[in-house]
Amino acid sequence: MSKALDNSGVLFAEPGARWRTVAYGPILCLIIFVLEIATGSSVHWFALLFCGSLIAMFVVLQVTAGRRHVSVELTETTLRDGTETLPLGSIDAVLPQRDEDSWDDEDWESARALGELSGVPRRRTGIGLRLSDGSLVQAWAKNHRALRAALTTAIGQAPETDSPPDDSAPETQHSEKGTDR
Repeated sequence: MSKALDNSGVLFAEPGARWRTVAYGPILCLIIFVLEIATGSSVHWFALLFCGSLIAMFVVLQVTAGRRHVSVELTETTLRDGTETLPLGSIDAVLPQRDEDSWDDEDWESARALGELSGVPRRRTGIGLRLSDGSLVQAWAKNHRALRAALTTAIGQAPETDSPPDDSAPETQHSEKGTDR
């Protein structure tokens, strides 16, 4: 779907990689060039020009791959993780986060990750989704809390909240010293 055809507002976006990183290698080579001139040593202009351009070309490849395979965009109608686009109408529920204190894995943690990568990309966190057909998938993002909140709002699901303790339930937890018994 092209940007011109998509009139929906963007609710959440992560670019996957930023173009400014292409400039880091050439800037470093430029700093070395200036230092060589300032110190009066021989200037290695060809080596610095060659290295700066070579580094920039490799980083262009990495940024292009990152923007294609690791970017995330949530609009009012679709969720795109990497190269896979999922209509929001096919998402039945955003599943709760993994309980860090639990020894058991959640069912969605072994589900297929969206996109064409074999799993959730490095430095990203998975978010469990139940689809309308009952299957489970993992959406993912660096800022997974913001994506989870935006997804929950976009599909019209009540947001997760820490529910207040039920006052009618008997108190079963005791202190370690037993002073409350």
